[in-house]
Amino acid sequence: MKTRLLLAAMLLLVTPLAWAQRYMPIEQRLSAEQLREVGLSPQQLQLLNRMLGEAEEASRPASSSEASAQASADAVPAMHIGLDEGPVHSKVQGVVEGWEPGTVFVLENGQQWKVLKGAMRLRQAMQSPEIEVVPGIAGRWFLQVDEDLPKARVYRIR
Repeated sequence: MKTRLLLAAMLLLVTPLAWAQRYMPIEQRLSAEQLREVGLSPQQLQLLNRMLGEAEEASRPASSSEASAQASADAVPAMHIGLDEGPVHSKVQGVVEGWEPGTVFVLENGQQWKVLKGAMRLRQAMQSPEIEVVPGIAGRWFLQVDEDLPKARVYRIR
């Protein structure tokens, strides 16, 4: 669902009406609920908007081919979103007995991460464990409670 929403937002750029207008940021095209479903961090959303804006500018007739070539060289490939962001280190507020899709982890730093994929039942509950949320390719994030346990695929909701 998340991928479909993101693709639908990107496809809006290819319609003739979209080509005739200046780029409109994703936040203005999607509802707050849709943005939460996509689960991009503010930095990822900013990068995506910049990249889509640059793509639109590059598609317009350029005053010189050199300017167009420079814009293409400066663009970051979309598949690398999130790789320039570092891991998040914090503690979970409360007890962790396991996780499944829909589980929300509230961290001491105020962030909230919701499990998208992965399920695990811990043999023993953990009180406020230290965790690490690490970025993956294409905006994916993974929450790790213990290095010996599988990671949960998560997205940030706050």
